[in-house]
Amino acid sequence: MIAAINPTDDRTTVPVTVLTGYLGAGKTTLLNRILTYEHGKKVAVIVNEFGEVGIDNQLVVDADEEIFEMNNGCICCTVRGDLIRIIGNLMKRRDKFDHLVIETTGLADPAPVIQTFFVDDEVQTQAQLDAVVTVVDALHIWQHWEAEEAVEQIAFADVILLNKIDLVTEAELAALEQRIRGMNAIAKIHRTRDAQIEMDTLLGVNAFDLNNALQIDPDFLNETAHEHDETVGSIALVESGELDGAKLDAWLGELLRDRGPDIFRMKGILNMAGEDHRFVFQGIHMLFDGRQDRLWKPNEIRKNELVFIGRNLEQMNLAESFRACLVSQ
Repeated sequence: MIAAINPTDDRTTVPVTVLTGYLGAGKTTLLNRILTYEHGKKVAVIVNEFGEVGIDNQLVVDADEEIFEMNNGCICCTVRGDLIRIIGNLMKRRDKFDHLVIETTGLADPAPVIQTFFVDDEVQTQAQLDAVVTVVDALHIWQHWEAEEAVEQIAFADVILLNKIDLVTEAELAALEQRIRGMNAIAKIHRTRDAQIEMDTLLGVNAFDLNNALQIDPDFLNETAHEHDETVGSIALVESGELDGAKLDAWLGELLRDRGPDIFRMKGILNMAGEDHRFVFQGIHMLFDGRQDRLWKPNEIRKNELVFIGRNLEQMNLAESFRACLVSQ
C-alpha cells in the first residue's frame, strides 16, 4: 500500500553507506581511506571476509573504529538476520559513532543488503540508508560484464567510483562512462586513482534525495538524455498533474508483483492529489516505502519525477501506465 511514513529523526538515526564493487576494484582501499580520513566522523564498519583479504588489523587498531566481521559466508546469503542483529547491537552504543559503513564481498548482489533497510521496522527507526557506493575497476570491468553481480552492483549504485583511471585511456574512460550511464542514469560518477576522493562526496550525501541528482544534472530525468545498455538500463518519467493514490497503489502493486525481480531500484517525488506536501518514495525489487516530504513551495511547479533502474524496462510500458494514474482532467 502507498502510505505516508513519518520522516525519521535525524538526531537518533545513523546514516548508512553500503560499499560494494566487484573483486579487486578497490573497495578495501576506499574503506581504509574512510577509516583514516580526517572527516571528523566516528565510523562503525560491518565487513564480511568471504573471498577477499580483510582489512589490515593494524589499520583497524590505529583507526579506533568499530569493526564487525561476518565470516559465515557471502553477505548476500545471510545478511538480513545478521545485519538486523548487528545494527541492533550497534545502536546500544549509538553515542560511539556517527556513521555506519557496510562493505559487501565483491561477489555479492547488493540487493539483500539494501532490502534490510526496508523490511525491518526497528532498523528503519534506527538507521537510514545514505548511499550505495560502487567501486568499478576501470581496467578490468570489461572482462566482467557477463557477471550478473558486477552489473547489478552498478545498477543499484547511487555513487560510482571509476577507479584505476591511470591504467586506461581517456577514450576508454569515456566509453565506460557512457555504458554505465546507460545502465544507471541517476548515479553520480567520480573518476579516481587509488580510490582517492573527498569524503563529502561519499558520506552524508543523502543520495536517496532526488533533488541531489537534479542539482548535479538538471537534465538527467530527460527520457531522451541517456542510452540504454542491453537489458539493464534506466528510465525516467516526468509528468505534470496530480496522481490518484488508489490508481497509483494498484499500478505499483501489479507492477511489482509481476515484474519486481527485474526492477532493481525505484525512486521518485510525486504530486499526490489533495496533498500540499511532496510524496517521496523509493523501492528495491518488490519492496517499497514512502513518506511525506516538505511542503510544495508557492512558486514551485508541481510535477511527478520517477526513476526506474532495472532489466528489460522497455517491455513494461511504464510511461503509459504511469500516466494512467493521473487524476482525470
